[in-house]
Amino acid sequence: MQRDTVKKKYEKGGFGETIRTVVYAVLIALVIRTFAYEPFNIPSESMLPTLLVGDYLFVSKYSYGYSRYSLPWGLPLFNGRILKSEPRRGDVAVFKLPSDNSTDYIKRIVGLPGDRVQMLDGKLHVNGEAVAKERTSDFIYERGGQRFRVPRFVESLPDGPQHNTLDFIASGDHDTTQEWVVPAGHYFAMGDNRDNSLDSRARGGVGMVPAQNLVGRAEFLFFSTDGSAKIWEIWRWPFAIRFKRLFQEVSD
Repeated sequence: MQRDTVKKKYEKGGFGETIRTVVYAVLIALVIRTFAYEPFNIPSESMLPTLLVGDYLFVSKYSYGYSRYSLPWGLPLFNGRILKSEPRRGDVAVFKLPSDNSTDYIKRIVGLPGDRVQMLDGKLHVNGEAVAKERTSDFIYERGGQRFRVPRFVESLPDGPQHNTLDFIASGDHDTTQEWVVPAGHYFAMGDNRDNSLDSRARGGVGMVPAQNLVGRAEFLFFSTDGSAKIWEIWRWPFAIRFKRLFQEVSD
């Protein structure tokens, strides 16, 4: 009789311990996601060639401080940013789309508060000066089983790092634009795939990004797949994974 009682207590304690372990694990994951790193995946080609569809990356939440959008579901517990730190030109940042404050976008910050930003004949201009842009090797773009060569350029932002951009269309809709003045507390964001990106250049699109909408800075890839294997096609997974991209830093 005593042995059965001890056994029941042991089993009850084991179940309770499992529940506590699960709860602790969830809480720890929630804290990490809120204050340290949050995973994101790339669903579009707007950041080619820097980021590919099927890339999975971690975003550092602490890089720019914390806003309501650092919290799960964007809970409106406070306004503005806590422990605020300014982005620099060239950062690849995740932010909430200003028009709905819920959709995640990822673009490159090219304009800081007070900057004048304009595109002229396919060249980015910041504060009246053309950003250095040099031709480099073509980017090999694949679509529908066909391969295309796309002009690739190395762009050097003022006081910022170098990064690659693509020019799919020689005279695209956004190659020549008006001049925008970035208001205080906002940022101008653009995709590296300059002819195929809905960003701050698009009227009625992204517009200027408020500082409060910044979620964090893209840091490094932890997974990448080309999408050729279905979730149930386990035998094809090794051939779909882009092993060379694993654990790469998101290049400046």
